[in-house]
Amino acid sequence: MNRLAGSRSPYLLQHAGNPVDWWPWEEGAFERARERGVPVLLSVGYSSCHWCHVMAHESFEDEATAAYLNEHFVSVKVDREERPDVDAVYMEAVQAATGQGGWPMTVFLTPDGEPFYFGTYFPPAARGGMPGFRDVLEGVVAAWRDRREEVAEVASKIVRDLTERAGAYTVSHVPGEAEMSAALLGLTREYDARRGGFGGAPKFPPSMALEFLLRHHARTGAEGALQMARDTCEAMARGGIYDQLAGGFARYSTDRSWTVPHFEKMLYDNALLLRVYAHLWRATGSDLARRVALETADFMIGELGTPEGAFASALDADSDDGSGRAAEGAYYVWTPEQLRAELGDDDGEFAAGYFGVTEEGTFEEGASVLQLPQGNGMVDADRVASVRERLLAARARRPRPGRDDKVVAAWNGLAIAALAETGAYFDRPDLVQAAVDAADLLVRVHLDDRGRLMRTSRDGETGGHDGVLEDYADVAEGFLALASVTGEGVWLDFAGLLLDSVLRHFTGDDGTLYDTADDAERLIRRPQDPTDNATPSGWTAAAGALLSYAAHTGSGTHRDAAERALGVVGALAPRAPRFIGWGLAVAEAALDGPREVAVVGGIGDPLTAELHRVALLGAAPGAVVALGEAGTAEFPLLRDRPARGGRATAYVCRHFVCDAPTSDPRVLAAQLTRPS
Repeated sequence: MNRLAGSRSPYLLQHAGNPVDWWPWEEGAFERARERGVPVLLSVGYSSCHWCHVMAHESFEDEATAAYLNEHFVSVKVDREERPDVDAVYMEAVQAATGQGGWPMTVFLTPDGEPFYFGTYFPPAARGGMPGFRDVLEGVVAAWRDRREEVAEVASKIVRDLTERAGAYTVSHVPGEAEMSAALLGLTREYDARRGGFGGAPKFPPSMALEFLLRHHARTGAEGALQMARDTCEAMARGGIYDQLAGGFARYSTDRSWTVPHFEKMLYDNALLLRVYAHLWRATGSDLARRVALETADFMIGELGTPEGAFASALDADSDDGSGRAAEGAYYVWTPEQLRAELGDDDGEFAAGYFGVTEEGTFEEGASVLQLPQGNGMVDADRVASVRERLLAARARRPRPGRDDKVVAAWNGLAIAALAETGAYFDRPDLVQAAVDAADLLVRVHLDDRGRLMRTSRDGETGGHDGVLEDYADVAEGFLALASVTGEGVWLDFAGLLLDSVLRHFTGDDGTLYDTADDAERLIRRPQDPTDNATPSGWTAAAGALLSYAAHTGSGTHRDAAERALGVVGALAPRAPRFIGWGLAVAEAALDGPREVAVVGGIGDPLTAELHRVALLGAAPGAVVALGEAGTAEFPLLRDRPARGGRATAYVCRHFVCDAPTSDPRVLAAQLTRPS
C-alpha cells in the first residue's frame, strides 16, 4: 500500500494498492521533489471516470511503468471532486496549451507546482495519434535532465499567462431584455430541432439552459423557449441516456440522438434534471415530466442515499460483465436473446420492440441500450409494468456498478432543492423528508459555527478539504428551497450564515467572485470562472442564492452583491448562452423581481395549505415563499402581515410594490402568472 491508504476518498483508495508510490496533494510531496531534484507527475481523476480506470489498469498497475515513475518522479494523485480548486487551475493550463481537456488529467510540474507539459489519457503505447505513456515519461525525463533551464522558462511563462487571466471576468452590467433576447437567439441557432438539445456529439443534458428557457417562458410567454425545453426533455427521457427501468440519467450521450450514454450516473446531473422535469411539469402538466421527475427522485434516494441521510456522489460506468472483466455499461445493456431468456419468447419480442433492442445492437457486441423509440403507439400498460418488473429483477442479479459514497456539499445542496420542490409539487412528504435529512447532515457534519463549510464527508466524517464557492452557493440554494417548502425559518438562517461567508471570503473589491476563499491554500493562481460546466458555476449559483435571500429579507447588501455578480452574465449571455445558463436563469428572476410571497395562516388549516401549494406551484422565475402563522418572527416576509378576517391570507410583492392581499387561491395563482 502507498500513501493513499489513509485517504477518505474512494478514488484515491482505488489507487492505494498501485505499485506507484503515490502521494496525496500536500506540501510534503513538493518538498520531496525538491530534495530529489525531480519533476512532479500530477494525475487528476474521479472514481466513476471510465478512462481513469483504463489508464490505471494499463499504466499505474504495471510494475515496470510504476518502477520508472518511482525512480524519476514524485507522483501525486488528486480526486477532482475533493479538490476542484487544484483541478480547475491545472485544467485551465491544459486547455490553454492543448485546446481541450478532460479526465484523467496528466500534468508534469516543477517542484514549485508550475506546469510545463500536459495531457489527458495516454495509452501505454502509441496509438491513434496519441503518444505512449512510457514515451511521454522518457521525453519529460530527458527534457528535465538536459534542458532544465528551458523547462523552467516554459513553466514560468505558463504561470505568468495564467496569472494575467486573473480579473479577465470583469463586471459588466446587469443583463436586461436585450441580453435575454440575444441569449435566446443564440440557443435557437445551436438547437438541434430534430433530436433536441444543443450542438453535436457528445451531447450533455443542458440542465441550466433548460431552466433559463422555462423561466424565460414564464416571464415573457415565449412559446419557442418552452418548445425547446419540452422537446429536449422528451428526447432525453426517451433516449438511452435515461435508465428506462429504474430511472436516473447517465452523464452524457456519446451520440447526437441520446442513444448511447457514457454510463456513469452522477448526483449533480440527476439533481439538476429532477428540478428541470419538476418545473416542466409545473409549466405544462406533462405526464412524461411527472413520471420522469418521480422516477429520478426515487433513483436518487434508492441508489445514492447514504446511511447518514445524505447522497453519494456517483455510480460507476463500469461493472463486471459476468466473466470477471470490467466493462462499460454491462449492468444496463441487453440483447434480444437475453430478453427472451428472462421474459419468454412472446414478452421478449414485445420488450425488444418496446425498448428498441435490435439484433444488430445499438451499443457494443450486439447489445442495445434500452430506449423508448418514437411511434410505439398504444401499448398495454400492465404488460409494460410486468416486463419492467421482471427485467429489473433480472438486472439486480448482475454485478452492480461501484458507488462513490463520498458526500459532496454542493451536490447535496442541489439535491436538497430538487427533492424539496418535487416532494411539495407531487404530495410526496417522503421526498421532502429526504431533503431535510440531507440538510441536517450538512449542518451537523459539514458546517461549523463560523459559517464555514467542509467540501466532503464519508461515513459521517469530513474529508478535511475546505468548501469552495459552489459548496456555499448550492447549499444555500438548497436551504432556501427547503425554507419555502417547509415553512421552517431555520433554513433561511443557515442560508444567511453561508452567504455572509460568501460576501466576506469569496468576493473581490470590484464585486467579482472567486472559487476559493481568501484564506484558502495558495495555488499557482486563485481560480475564478463564472461559466457553467457540469454544474452551475459557483459565481452564478452565488448570485442566485444572494438574490433569493435578499427577496426573503429585504437586504440591500445581498441584492447589490447579486446584481454585481450578474454583471458578468450581461457580458457572456450574447456570446456563450449555453455556458452561462444558470446565470441567465438568475437574471430572469432578477428581471421578474423576484416575486415575494407570504402565506399567513394557521398551520393545519386547509386554506393555508392550499394557498401555500398555489404559491409553490407559481412559475414566476425565482419566486420566494414564506409560510407561517400571523405574528411569527421566523420569516421577515411575514412581519406586519395579518390573516385578514381571521382567514389565511397571501401577499405578493415585487420591486417594492404589492398586490392586494387575497384568501382566494385563484386570485393568488393569477398574481403569480401575471407577466412582469
